[in-house]
Amino acid sequence: MLLSPVWDFARKEWPLRGSLAGVGCRGVLRSAVADDFAERYGDLLTGSYDCVDRVVLNAYYPLGHNPGGFRCWWRRLHGGSDDQLDDAHLMRMAGRFARRVKAWAAANGVPVIFCTAGQRKHLIAEEFLETHAVTTGVFLILAAKAPASVWKVHRPARGVITRLEKKREHGCHYSFHIMDPAFGHLVIKMSGHPPFGAQVILNGHEYVAVAAQCEGIGFTREGNC
Repeated sequence: MLLSPVWDFARKEWPLRGSLAGVGCRGVLRSAVADDFAERYGDLLTGSYDCVDRVVLNAYYPLGHNPGGFRCWWRRLHGGSDDQLDDAHLMRMAGRFARRVKAWAAANGVPVIFCTAGQRKHLIAEEFLETHAVTTGVFLILAAKAPASVWKVHRPARGVITRLEKKREHGCHYSFHIMDPAFGHLVIKMSGHPPFGAQVILNGHEYVAVAAQCEGIGFTREGNC
């Protein structure tokens, strides 16, 4: 698993605007480290905080990203055999994944929204939060086409696999929007096609908001917070 932090060097000012009602408290709010700008204009600021803007975890399992490892993974799922390892069965696995996501969402009252190209998905989630009360757990699933790593199986007429080829193709990705007790609103984005690559996307401002609420600090949220 790789950690790719994205820093936001702009100091955020109080008051933040928003509410995290229904979410438990586990965060810890730490005092901000003053910089030259904040010290110069300190009399004009009512408060400030420092945090990481975004943290992105690229989640994958090594076996799924090399030909030999992928065949081992497939054999473990199919009793030690790769006789059915072909493009058709990989597509069927992707189809089963999609159906199970929809079935779970329907059973748990979680909406699934299929987004078109160009739609700002974070705005969809923000609008949903403004009009719905959510509690801890998955509260929204957004689906959209995006590039992903997929395997193509080369198997000639005699039936023996000659090679596996990894390619980048557009496939359906599912963004699971989750309300977490410590990190607030976070997203797990997962490819719907083997080898099922994923990203865990954390928002530092959400963490600060949860921590502020835990310490009884009133706030509002605005801008890119």
